[in-house]
Amino acid sequence: MTTQAGPSAVVTTTADGRKTVRGPRGVPVLGNLPEFGKDPLAFFERLRERGDFVRWRFGRTPALFIAHPETIGELLTEVERTFDQPDLGIAFRTLLGNGVVVAKGPDWRRKRSLVQPSVRPRQVKSYAATMAECAVDLAERWADGQRVDIRREMAALTQLIAVRTIFGVDTAADAASIGRAMDVAQREIGAEFSGIGAILPDWVPTPGRARVRRATAVIDAEVSRVVARHRDGDGERPDLLSRLLAAQDETGAHLSDREIRDETVTLYIGGHETTSSTLVWAWYLLSRNPRVQEALGAELDRVLGDREPGFDDYARLTYTQAVVKETLRLYPTVWLITGLAKEGATLGGTPVPPGTRVWSSQWATHRDGRWYRDPLEFRPERWTGADDGEDGQAEEIPEYAWFPFGGGPRVCLGTRFAMVEAVLVLAVLARRYRLDVDSEEIRPVPSLTLQPDRDVLATVRAR
Repeated sequence: MTTQAGPSAVVTTTADGRKTVRGPRGVPVLGNLPEFGKDPLAFFERLRERGDFVRWRFGRTPALFIAHPETIGELLTEVERTFDQPDLGIAFRTLLGNGVVVAKGPDWRRKRSLVQPSVRPRQVKSYAATMAECAVDLAERWADGQRVDIRREMAALTQLIAVRTIFGVDTAADAASIGRAMDVAQREIGAEFSGIGAILPDWVPTPGRARVRRATAVIDAEVSRVVARHRDGDGERPDLLSRLLAAQDETGAHLSDREIRDETVTLYIGGHETTSSTLVWAWYLLSRNPRVQEALGAELDRVLGDREPGFDDYARLTYTQAVVKETLRLYPTVWLITGLAKEGATLGGTPVPPGTRVWSSQWATHRDGRWYRDPLEFRPERWTGADDGEDGQAEEIPEYAWFPFGGGPRVCLGTRFAMVEAVLVLAVLARRYRLDVDSEEIRPVPSLTLQPDRDVLATVRAR
């Protein structure tokens, strides 16, 4: 390791030759939190422009931002060994409890082994018909020339898919009550995570924390009611909740009621919030790229003709998949990943002091011109065999230059579910319609997931 003094910073060269530079100067106690909280996405882009290893401070906690795919891969694959899951705050824990996303060590391994079977490809295949049926119901309510709020339409659709596939219920009231509470909770979690609440002790009362508690109470009541209904029912049911209730670990023990609650909420967020946001951004991008919209329609006509898509069509809809992947590149629903260095942690061959909070951002890395030609352009062809008549970029893109679902041992368990849902819903609706989104620019707001900053209004046009 070598060190070089500069007029305003110290540049350290890591064992693999990359430079670690000092980030923007922070303020006492808060460090760089005010700048981070003002616009987290722009903040991470500015750090990326400084280098692949940038030191900063999250309040009093020393932090390290990493931007290179190789190093991001190290962080993601070393979680549970030399990096730990950091505490993401009381608001986050209030909603997710100690589910598989939050749990650590042996507890995490046990929960992952119990949850994973319910979202394996064979199980996702059994949910595909529900995904398509819900989308068809929505398509039949739309009409040429109708004005819609895409954000509300996609949220209602994915909420309904979630309550049917996860909870096995089929009423609008169930979807609406859980959905409203989840919207409040995720908004407040985002506000706390990027604001002063991020460094306040858990015992400090704030209006945002109170709103999260009230929203979580609604969610808990709904989950408890549905769990009780399942326990009283007869026979095997095909939904995720029933599979969780039946799951046993190696000792024969089942998940407790509290664990069932935590895992169903986690699966709901993965199955609803992320897919809803992805679909909104996909319609927004398609509306601004007629060429892509035409190519998508051509594939749907060729593969599906006059029929609805099923699970087996997922593999055939390669361009539709590319549209979803490119949407997740430009507007990743999960926009950051963070880990806490433990004893023995290294990145790029250089030790990372224990207690350092390491950050990576899908938003910043996905838009890095080193990995993507014309990184701000919406080009699904970069994921297929041809890109404007040239070979596609898919083979050139480094591993972990695209990581919307994380990676390593803690990769999102619902990845397959989310991808299949987004592709099938898009196929059902785009086969019939295009959506002309109003011309106003929509900006992303980083909360629990990456959300539009306003209603996304559009006119439905029959194809």
